[in-house]
Amino acid sequence: MSTSDFASPVADHEQNVVSQIEQEFLAFRLGKEEYGIHILQTQEIRNFETLTRIANAPEYLKGVMNLRGVIVPVIDMRLRFATGSANFDESTVVIVLNIKGHVIGMIVDSVSDVVTLPASAIKPPPELGTVFSSDYLIGLGDIDQRMIILLDIEKLMSGPELGLITDEKNKS
Repeated sequence: MSTSDFASPVADHEQNVVSQIEQEFLAFRLGKEEYGIHILQTQEIRNFETLTRIANAPEYLKGVMNLRGVIVPVIDMRLRFATGSANFDESTVVIVLNIKGHVIGMIVDSVSDVVTLPASAIKPPPELGTVFSSDYLIGLGDIDQRMIILLDIEKLMSGPELGLITDEKNKS
C-alpha cells in the first residue's frame, strides 16, 4: 500500500469537518432584506427575460421560461413573501434552482454575493408561534454587520403553498 491510499480517507474526513463548520450561501435581495440559499441548490443565474404566462396560475407564479429545452416555472419571490411588487430593472435576475431534479426559477431584485458562514454565525430562527411559520428558515446569518435570512428553499418550494416539488416515489 502506498501513502496515497491513506491520504484519501483523511482528506475526505477533513472536507466533511469543514462542511459541517462552514456553509456557502448565495445571497440575494428582495426589497431591503437580504436572503440566502445553499449555493449547491443553485444551477445558474440569468438576466430577467419575458416569461410565458400560464392561465389560472397563482399571482406569484409569473410564468414559465424555456431553458435549453426544459420548461421552467418561475416564481416571483416578492409576491411569494408579500414584500410588494417588484420593479423589474437591469439588476432583476432569475436564480435557477435544481432541487431533487426539479428545475425552478425564482425572480429576485438582485444577487449580492456568495457568503461563507461558519456554524457560529448562523443563529436559529426566532420562535414566533402561530403568527409566522419559520418552517422555511434555516436561521439568520450574521456576517460583516449584515443579517441574512437563510432559507430552506427545498422546504419552501415543496410546501403546501407552492407544491412545486413532490416526492415522485410516493406517486404510484
